[in-house]
Amino acid sequence: MSPVSTPTSFAPRPGGAPLARQVLAQASMEARLMLRNGEQLLLAVVIPVIVLIGGVEGSRHLGISFSRRPVDVFAPGVLALAVMSTAFTSLAIATGFERRYGVIKRLGSSPLPRSGLLLGKVGALLLVEVLQVLVISAVALALGWDPHPAVLPAIVTMVLGTAAFASLGLFVAGVLRAEATLAAANLVYLLLMAGGAVVLPSTAYGAFGHVATLLPSGALGDALRHAFWSGDMQWSSMLVLAVWALVGATMTARTFRWE
Repeated sequence: MSPVSTPTSFAPRPGGAPLARQVLAQASMEARLMLRNGEQLLLAVVIPVIVLIGGVEGSRHLGISFSRRPVDVFAPGVLALAVMSTAFTSLAIATGFERRYGVIKRLGSSPLPRSGLLLGKVGALLLVEVLQVLVISAVALALGWDPHPAVLPAIVTMVLGTAAFASLGLFVAGVLRAEATLAAANLVYLLLMAGGAVVLPSTAYGAFGHVATLLPSGALGDALRHAFWSGDMQWSSMLVLAVWALVGATMTARTFRWE
């Protein structure tokens, strides 16, 4: 007599989790790894806060004048610097070494699709940027920052800036070796921080300011300052960011190598 089979709730159900859950898990892991890395944490939070405090206090002690109060000038610029440090420098370095150690290649054999991997990286960037905005805004408010209450233009600007810098960061990581990516990403970060009109307005750079407005750093910095000062979007800078995002995404799609 054959045994009677009874339905059970423990029947195997092979297959991957839903894409949304996979992307959320990947984004959470990427964000934790980014924040556990001392160099990435330095770029993400410590350096922008030091630049903010040093810029505001230095302007007061040295008598440097701007069109607005120093804290109202530096706070949006430092938020733009934070976006650049995370979406470009940190992403490029992390992706470059993931390619070197075969991490991305191994993830390709998992149920996570390639689009899910990219969405996870973007999600991690946004999670880290939320932390950056909270920390930097708290410090800026303690220094007397008085931003415009309309925050939607600033949010849209930061998202578009993230897209532009992330596409460029992935392009650099996809065409250079890990060590070269580390050097190039840090060099570009320092050059743009010093002369890319990200922390200070493009008008502070004299004749070079017209060139700086065409850089993603200058466009992001000026657009964020305009958003926090007036509550509106600066469409010319938004167009520059959109062009950089499109160019970066196109170059990445054509040149990125997964191993």
